[in-house]
Parts: sequence; C-alpha cells; structure tokens
Amino acid sequence: MTVPSLPPLPPLPPLLEAVLGVGTDLDLRTTLQRIVDGAAELTGARYAALGTADPGQDGLAEVRTPGAEPPYPVSVPIPVDDEVFGHLYLAGKPGDAPFTAEDEELLGMLAAQAGIAIGNARLYEAARQRERWIEGAAAVTTALLGGEGAADALMTVAERARLLADASAGVILQPTPEGGMEIVTASTYEDPGDIVGTTIAPGSPVLEQLLGGEPVFVDDSATDPRMTTHVRHRFGPSMMLPLQAGGRLIGTLALPRRRGDRPYTSVERLLATQFASQAAAALVLADARHSRELLAVFEDRDRIARDLHDLVVQRLFATGMMLESTQRRSGAADVRETLGRAVDELQSTIQEVRTTIFALQQPPAEAPTTFRGRVLRETAGAAAVLGFQPSAHFRGAVESRVPEDTAAPLLTALRRALAAASRRPAVTRIEVTVDATATLPDGRDAVRLTVHDDGRTTDGGRATGDGTTPDGGTGTTVTWQAPL
Repeated sequence: MTVPSLPPLPPLPPLLEAVLGVGTDLDLRTTLQRIVDGAAELTGARYAALGTADPGQDGLAEVRTPGAEPPYPVSVPIPVDDEVFGHLYLAGKPGDAPFTAEDEELLGMLAAQAGIAIGNARLYEAARQRERWIEGAAAVTTALLGGEGAADALMTVAERARLLADASAGVILQPTPEGGMEIVTASTYEDPGDIVGTTIAPGSPVLEQLLGGEPVFVDDSATDPRMTTHVRHRFGPSMMLPLQAGGRLIGTLALPRRRGDRPYTSVERLLATQFASQAAAALVLADARHSRELLAVFEDRDRIARDLHDLVVQRLFATGMMLESTQRRSGAADVRETLGRAVDELQSTIQEVRTTIFALQQPPAEAPTTFRGRVLRETAGAAAVLGFQPSAHFRGAVESRVPEDTAAPLLTALRRALAAASRRPAVTRIEVTVDATATLPDGRDAVRLTVHDDGRTTDGGRATGDGTTPDGGTGTTVTWQAPL
C-alpha cells in the first residue's frame, strides 16, 4: 500500500518568519544580529544597522549587516520595558526605491517583537553572568580558606576577578604609609612589567574615594584626568572596587580593560562590586584563620619548651651534679677522666637543649631578626648539607650586645666556616660558640665566634685561614673576634 505524500507546506509569511527568527536565541549579540538581518530581508534593504541608545548598559554600540554604511533614510525605535533600547536603520531599497508606509509598519511590528526577544536575552545574560560571578566568589573563598599565604591570596583574588570581568589586568592596591595607594599584586595576560609597585600619590582625585571605600568607574583610563599613574595609557574602561569587610579596608581591586574594549555594563559593575565585597570577607576570614593557626603553633611550642625546661634540663642538671660528686670521691685517674668527659657531655647537652627551647619560642613563619636567631638559622641550613645538626652555644647577652655592623661580618664568617667544614672528610660534629663576654688584648669588650669540627685536615694537620688552629690533624677550630 502506497501512502500518498503530503503536499509541501506553504512558505511562512515573511513577517512571521522574521518574528520567529529573532526569538530563537538567548544570546544578546546573536539576537540583535538576527533582528538586523530580519529587517533587511523583510524590507528588501541592502543595508541595515541597529544602534543602542545606552552602549554602557549592554556593552554594545552598533550591530550592522556587512557593508552597511550611513546615511539611513529609515529609523525605527525598538522599545524594551517602556524604554527605547535603540533604533533600526535601513537603506538601499532595490532600484533606489523609497521605503513605503507598509515597510515602516512591518518594521514596527518586527521592532515590537524584537523588544520582547531583547528583554529575554538580557535576563538570560544577566543570569549567566550572576552565576559565573557567584561561582567565582565561591572558588575564591574555598582557595583562601585552604591555607594560602597572604601574597598568594591576593593573587587568587586578582586573577579570578580578571577572568570573570574579561579584563586586561586584575590588580590589587593597598594603602601606603605616606597616604597613597600602591599596586602590590597584578595578574595580566602578558608580563605585568612595571605595573607592580606603581603608586597613586597622595592628592590624586580618585584617592579620596578609594581610601573611603567607594568604587570608581572609569570610561577611559588613558584620557580620564583623574588617573595619574604612568601605566594609565595602556588601559581603557576600568573598575576600581573597595576590598572592605567589617569596616576594615584591605585595599582596592582594579579591573582595567584594553583601550578600545567595550565599556563595563551596569550589571557587570554591580556583580564585580559584590564579588569584591565577598572576596574581602574571605581575605579577612583567611587572615583570622592563619592567626589562629599561628597561635596554636606558638602555644604548642611554649608547652614543648616548658616540658624541656621543667623535665629534661632539670634531670640532666641533677645527673651532672651526681657525676661531679662521684668524680670528687673517686681515686682512680682513669675513672675521674671518664667522669669528667661525662660531665662535659651533659653540660653540652644542657646548652643544646636550652638553644632548642629558644628556637621553639621564635615565630616559625618569620625570618629571625636577633643575632642568636640568625646564627641558629645558619646552622639549621648547614644541617641539610652535613646530614647532622651543628650544635650552637651562646654566652652573655648576645641579642642586646652584638650590633648589626658586627653581626653581619660574623655571619659571613660563620657561613664560610660551615661550608669549609662540610668539605673536610670524616666530619661528624661541629660546634659553634658565640661568646659576648670576651675581651680583646687591649681590654675592650668583644664578641668571639668559634667554629670547631672534628674532621681530618687535608694538609697534614695544618689548616689555613685567619684564626684557624689545627687540632693535631683530627679537627679544626676557627675563631673570629670583633669589638663591641
């Protein structure tokens, strides 16, 4: 049985086809292009264009068919939500015929339908942007609360904001002691170059707003008289948003686009401002969390230091006293010698434990600033090469008596001595002693640095170097002195 084929459907009326065409896509730019193309096909015009009344609202200035050039004899408004979104412009009827009243009526009906499609596309685009910015803010919060350092946290905010805003750069500015603001972090598509370190000097027109926590929106950074930095000529539209939470101004997030790029829309400005507020709150929470973690570390170190002092040091001291008493009562010379060595070892152990207690009491995340702390840092660094920890002993008020101009050359000498000791064969022990109670031959107060190792010398027991004394070919002692 043969089923008869259905006759082809009649073609849609041109107006209906054009109306249906403008509503088939939710992308705003695609929707506008369909409106322009539909208007040209509906009227037979060779050229058509659509200009927006407020380019800053949607980031669009004009959409046109290929080759479209003014002037346009026909202009039809497109209403969206009781406002004029823009105008349709048409020109070039076949044979240079004039546009008729029927053409304008058809364009009016198309414009009405176009307004509905544009409104829907706007809503969809705003929802998509809002979703991206919310996801971006959540990702930033997760990253910041994951334990990133301060510099990494600022870079995370700058980079994520740059991607979300489709900006040329994302930079963080922070207040300076002089009353200005300085770029401390920059995320760019290319090498940031001299962007980091750029300063907005006090007295700049935008500075009062930024320090007051107010957003600043700039249409063209290169020509806006309020912009005063030497990098302004690289950028066009820009947003400068406060990073402020709980009344605390952390800094400013700036998102400049390249010169000639589309301006930021009102929706983008709102979403970026909300993102900056959420990022600032995340930065404050991350900083508070880091502070709590440091406090926990300090408390744990204090507990360990107390335990070492109260238990280990006291017991070692008591044991040393017992050995000294035994040594005085013993008659055999070899026994006295053995006990003497045991006492020396205990005293050395007590000094090392006290040094460990001091190290536990130092801030772990910061470089040491005292001379004692810097000596300990050098010995700790040498341990990675040596395979064991050199011991360090201190006598006198090392922290208060050794000035910087004396400490610096002594630390250089210590590095050289540790490096030389690491190259000597059979080194199993290195002792570093800093004595702030020493005196020079002329009677002046001095600090003495002594580095002793038990390695074999390579020149028959005659080591070289200023202040170096060979110990019978089985060790080397190097000493430096400096007046205080």
